[in-house]
Amino acid sequence: MRLALGLSYRGSAYLGWQSQPGGRTVQDRVETALSQFADRPVRTVCAGRTDAGVHALNQVVHLDTDIERDDFSWVRGSNRYLPADIAVQWCRPVDVAFHARNSAQGRRYAYVLLESPVRPALEAGAVGWVFRPLDGDAMRAAAAHLIGQHDFSAFRSAECQAASPVKTLRRIDIARRGAYWRFDFEASAFLHHMVRNLMGCLLAVGQGSRAPAWVADVLAGRDRSLAAPTFAPDGLYFLGPHYDAGFALPERTPAFDWLP
Repeated sequence: MRLALGLSYRGSAYLGWQSQPGGRTVQDRVETALSQFADRPVRTVCAGRTDAGVHALNQVVHLDTDIERDDFSWVRGSNRYLPADIAVQWCRPVDVAFHARNSAQGRRYAYVLLESPVRPALEAGAVGWVFRPLDGDAMRAAAAHLIGQHDFSAFRSAECQAASPVKTLRRIDIARRGAYWRFDFEASAFLHHMVRNLMGCLLAVGQGSRAPAWVADVLAGRDRSLAAPTFAPDGLYFLGPHYDAGFALPERTPAFDWLP
């Protein structure tokens, strides 16, 4: 049978999601824990690969197994073998036609940013940081140029393995609460480093070094060298994928109420 699991993790200690020979990835830790619980090798497929230092609130994976256990047993049993910064949040049986990556109809990210003359301390690794004041209206005007279906080559890393740079960016919301900004991104899919590259450009506009219309020129240029540097991973959170309602999978975890 096929199972879908929802995972939350803090990515600061890991080299991203995807398994690597050194073993310092979220996938390596998750598959080791699942294998220990199942007492046999377990392999997973995720909804979206996160970069080094990037966090997740509802990463979805699927796995195939012939072991029959209660859903909650997979949650509690696997968490017994996971480090404190990774936890399985839920487990649901799904049809074999379900695929964590290919069945996703969209994906969501949030970036949490501290605007302060002083660097973060308690929230170090959990937020990005700028010390110059930001203009929210200018950033929203810049973001409006990015909405829709476009070739996002200018915001794509050289290591990106996506078959096409054409994606549909459905939404960018920018809000402020006190010293903290939150940027929400929703798209059909994202390219490697795409959100962090978008953040770099939005912040260049927000700090006044570029005009909002510059973002449209970068997008049209389809050249990574035209855009701002890739911004830090610290404040980036993969909120999770969207699936057809028929799969009846949770789209929230308790961490959604914690994130600013």
